[in-house]
Amino acid sequence: MALHRDIFWVGRQWAVTGAGIQAIDQRLRGVLDIEIARLWDNDLVQSRRAKPGVNAADFDMALSVARERFPQEPTSDPFVAQLKALGVIEASVVNPVVPAMQLRAEGRLARFLPQWRVRR
Repeated sequence: MALHRDIFWVGRQWAVTGAGIQAIDQRLRGVLDIEIARLWDNDLVQSRRAKPGVNAADFDMALSVARERFPQEPTSDPFVAQLKALGVIEASVVNPVVPAMQLRAEGRLARFLPQWRVRR
């Protein structure tokens, strides 16, 4: 998997990105990458660290930077946790009520109303 476009830290072998911790070597195709939702899973982290060829010092630095950047929060939905970690959602998620559409053309002739078009 290619590196995420948001890169926060780059080491010799690892990078902290908007997707979590990613190996810089693209020949691995994302096999060793750790997603944001699983940064705090110690079993997964230790299994990745124990792989042959992993630079342990660089991996530990990437893990500490990633855990600072994406703190652990108790949430039930990993997608919401990822959006909060990236800073997309700052407040708690509230289910917005969609207002009813109001038709304000009553009593007017349609040919005198301003026209609108959807721009692509």
